[in-house]
Amino acid sequence: MKTQVAIIGAGPSGLLLGQLLHRRGIDNVILERRSGEYVLSRIRAGVLEQGMVDLLREAGVDRRMDEEGIPHDGFELAFDNRRVRVDLEGLTGGKTVMVYGQTEVTRDLMEAREAVGATTIYEAENVQPHDLDTDHPYLTFEKDGEICRLDCDYVAGCDGYHGVARRSIPEDRIKTFERVYPFGWLGILSDTPPVSDELIYANHERGFALCSMRSKTRSRYYVQVPEDEKVEDWSDERFWDELKARLPDDVAGKLVTGPSIEKSIAPLRSFVAEPMQYGRLFLVGDAAHIVPPTGAKGLNLAASDVNTLYRLMVKVYQEGRTDLIARYSEVCLRRVWKAERFSWWMTTNLHKFSDGEDFERRIQQAELDYYTSSQAGLTTIAENYVGLPYESLD
Repeated sequence: MKTQVAIIGAGPSGLLLGQLLHRRGIDNVILERRSGEYVLSRIRAGVLEQGMVDLLREAGVDRRMDEEGIPHDGFELAFDNRRVRVDLEGLTGGKTVMVYGQTEVTRDLMEAREAVGATTIYEAENVQPHDLDTDHPYLTFEKDGEICRLDCDYVAGCDGYHGVARRSIPEDRIKTFERVYPFGWLGILSDTPPVSDELIYANHERGFALCSMRSKTRSRYYVQVPEDEKVEDWSDERFWDELKARLPDDVAGKLVTGPSIEKSIAPLRSFVAEPMQYGRLFLVGDAAHIVPPTGAKGLNLAASDVNTLYRLMVKVYQEGRTDLIARYSEVCLRRVWKAERFSWWMTTNLHKFSDGEDFERRIQQAELDYYTSSQAGLTTIAENYVGLPYESLD
């Protein structure tokens, strides 16, 4: 087999890259080690930045998003038993976010790829990149017991933190930065109406809480728990009681509870790999960086990588601009570190790190009070939340 761009991973970043490239006449093949059903079963983020919404429109997969997604022009920060609204639209000159689940984004992209007959090979086992530092890279993989080879011009590693792409870079050619947080998020999905029309991020002495949604009838809620907590120890009743305890009284009083349809605990970490490329391999999304979910930057940051690589490939194939290849990592990392900073700031100021009324707790309160009582502070939060502008290659 031969293609122009080989994409490892059929998650939303790999599928979005493939869709954009296909629409510009650039041939690509996606290899995915899991089944399509497994990929769709993963419950992930659901807040899309303005830039990602625009990119999905460019990819031609916006119909269902526009029909079922929920535009949000603000969100709330809750602390000291009060709520402060961050007016995204008013503070950023009209930018907003869209609440639309990652599972739905993935489904839309899968269907679009299938409709045009582009090649995705699911259950491709033991994918291995070769000759990445040459002009003729290729991938080998196993499918139905046979060893196959895929020749290509470039390789996009969209296979996540645990994937093979980053591990294929020699250790002396890559450096990693990491911070692991001493807590996780216990989240549930329930077929109950959201407690608020907008997301609520809550700082409380008992720990962080988040009120989110997937639709007008399906809610997603989270509470901070110790890193060694077991999901089996949390009944639905215990979860709802804890969530109510961490929300302002007026919010807790109108919370509609019900049986959970999914419950899980997600660890929190910050991670960046530099550089994000090696030879003709480009790392995209979680393969290169992880952010804590506070601030909803994970999927959106992957989309900004896709945007950069997509536009780079268009310039390479349509304008012969191979000189821009070496700029991919530099351009991506400028935005990556700014998103890492915002996610770190939100995590640091909304979570409980220790017991007692210590110095850190007082600093949190001062930070939140300062930022929410200052027009400049609110603007800073809003600009980062809707997403900073995509970086240009030129």
